[in-house]
Amino acid sequence: MVIPISAVLLLLILAVIFIRNCALKISHAMVCVLLGFFLAGTSVAPTIHSGLVATADLVSTMRP
Repeated sequence: MVIPISAVLLLLILAVIFIRNCALKISHAMVCVLLGFFLAGTSVAPTIHSGLVATADLVSTMRP
């Protein structure tokens, strides 16, 4: 599935605006979900995944 980068950027901008306005509604949450699905289909997905795994490993090794 090929998603144009412009669609991903548009959804990212909308998600940031919705979150900054502190007015996240059901329709706004749907935009965030769509952003996640579209990002998963891009070439950036492996980079995001490896970054999250590295962060989770770092957090799991920390002692309180």
